[in-house]
Formats: sequence, C-alpha cells, structure tokens
Amino acid sequence: MTDSRNITDILENWGYDSQSIRARVVAGQNGNADVLQMRVEMGIIQMETEGRPDGYRPEGFATYLDFLLQEEITRSDKWTLDEEQCVEVDREFMQFYQRRISWLSIKEYERVICDADHTLALMDFCKRHSPDDGWTIVHEQYRPFVLFHRTQAAAYQQLNETTPQAAIECINEGLNTIRSIFAEHELEEHFEEDELVTQLRDIRESLRTEYGVGKTLHEQLAEAIAREQYERAAEIRDKLSQN
Repeated sequence: MTDSRNITDILENWGYDSQSIRARVVAGQNGNADVLQMRVEMGIIQMETEGRPDGYRPEGFATYLDFLLQEEITRSDKWTLDEEQCVEVDREFMQFYQRRISWLSIKEYERVICDADHTLALMDFCKRHSPDDGWTIVHEQYRPFVLFHRTQAAAYQQLNETTPQAAIECINEGLNTIRSIFAEHELEEHFEEDELVTQLRDIRESLRTEYGVGKTLHEQLAEAIAREQYERAAEIRDKLSQN
C-alpha cells in the first residue's frame, strides 16, 4: 500500500534557493524540543538542536567524539581508528557541518561556535589516532574552513553584544590562527591569496567602514613593534592593561 504521508505541500511553501542556505527552527511535535530544518534541493534535512544532529547516541554517548574520547582513555597511545570508526567519524563531520551552516544562515552565532568547536576537537582526535597520513590530510584540509565559520560567528556575536572593535579583534585572531595552520603545513606562501582569508579581511574592512573604526589597540601595537617604535609600543601596552 502506498504511504499517504506526502510532504509536497511543505516543499512548495518553502522553496529551495541554490544561491543561499535556507534554514529555520520549527516547533517539535508532542511536546518534544524544537528542531532545525535545512532546505535542500531534493527535500528537507531535519536536525536536533542539541547533541548529535541526527539525535542518535553512539554507545549511549551524546556524540561519537564523546565515545571516542572515552575509548582513548582505555586504549594505548598507539591506537588508531579502524575502517568502521573512520566511517562514523566522517558521518559526524558531515552532520555537524550541515548544522553549522544552518545556524550561520539564521545568525545563531553562539551555536555556530559550539558546533565548530566540536568539529575542531574531532579533527584534533583524528590527528592523534589517524590510520595514515593520507587520511589525516584529507580531514586537515578543512580546518581553515571550519575556523572561517567560527571566526565569522565570533565576530558577529561580539558585534551584537559588545563593540565593533571587539568584532575586528575576533577576525584578526581568526586570521592569525588560520595563518598558523598554513605555516604548520609549510603553505604560508599561499595564505595571502587564500579565498577564505580574503573574505574575512573584506568583512573586517566593511566593519571598519560601517562603524567608523580605525586601527584597534592590538593592531596599533603590532604596527609599532614592526616599526621598532618601542616607546610607542609601551604606551599602547599600558592602554591595553587598563581595558
């Protein structure tokens, strides 16, 4: 018998847009918690807002990372992920990516940061227990992308809650972290031309223009040190210590 539970009406009332991420939070049914939905070309992805996006509890843990961290405690330092565990890791990476970009699209910046931090922690675990260098590289190549999302979210959160100057400092801190990743992999010569770096700098300069912000104290300090203006640098450090 054909199942009558068709979602055509829902899809027709919430169109797909190939140029942007479309997401929304909707009320849960029968007293359950709200859920997050993302519109995709062929339908809708529905995710839990807490814990793992699919709501599954691997081995009773909130996420697969939590389970792996417990495994790490009981196993030797030379333990490496097996094929099945690698598949489960990738599953969790994708789920948190989908939820992260959904949160970003609806400006839930604190939640973006939380999901980005989870992904970065999972990446750190993968580096420690990767089955081989190739598998490590496949995952590490996305670290700047995750940091890009996290930096955006942190900057806009600071803009909403504190000052434009604080938002600019968040972007600068994010850029420095991304630069360190490039340096770690001996790719620093590509940092300046990287598209994600360019986008973050564009956001930073648009904030300067929109809010009339000059160079922050940290930027002034870096400039003074670069120019060997040590007396000026000392004055700026005094101002920073007073803030």
